[in-house]
Amino acid sequence: MNRVSSLLLLLLAGSQFPAIAGDANPPGDAYQAAQKAAASRYAADKELCADESTSSVRMQCLRDAKEEYTKALAAAKQKSAADGKAKPGAATCADCGQVVSVTTGTKEGKGGPIGIIGGGVAGAVLGRQVGGGTGKDVATIAGAAGGAYAGHKIEEKLRSTKFWSVKVRLDSGEERTIEFDHDPGFAKGNLVKVSGGKVTRR
Repeated sequence: MNRVSSLLLLLLAGSQFPAIAGDANPPGDAYQAAQKAAASRYAADKELCADESTSSVRMQCLRDAKEEYTKALAAAKQKSAADGKAKPGAATCADCGQVVSVTTGTKEGKGGPIGIIGGGVAGAVLGRQVGGGTGKDVATIAGAAGGAYAGHKIEEKLRSTKFWSVKVRLDSGEERTIEFDHDPGFAKGNLVKVSGGKVTRR
């Protein structure tokens, strides 16, 4: 084979190498294709070396060709290993997380005028029954005031509500706490999704 033909073969092999070893092929297929391309190029290089005029130049040419062949194989092997380890990234879920804790508590309600009036009347009646004359008037006023306060507190207790507090740690590390006025049915460790102030299982 003459020098021109060998050069054409060499250029052809070199141009095919990146395309064959590209990401379009699976790692195993890409490595085998790269091996073949490297071997083809090495063979072309050796033919070129055979056309050199002196033995010393031919030997140096063959050594260089061998070195390039070894480098090509090493690069193909490294790329194949990297492609084999690479995995498509899992789709992230910004609202996904895990229940950290579920606690309960009680919120006191607000006392209204009914409790104050009712308690005041009851306190006044009881106070009226104590003492006589001016003392009776003082006891009535004191009873009304104490009764109003007691009635207010009693109404607050009657209107108190229970709540459930669910703490969620999102996959991003952020923590959110959502309150429910009923038992949400979640337990520590449940995988959930938080969206719009609502918590749902996933």
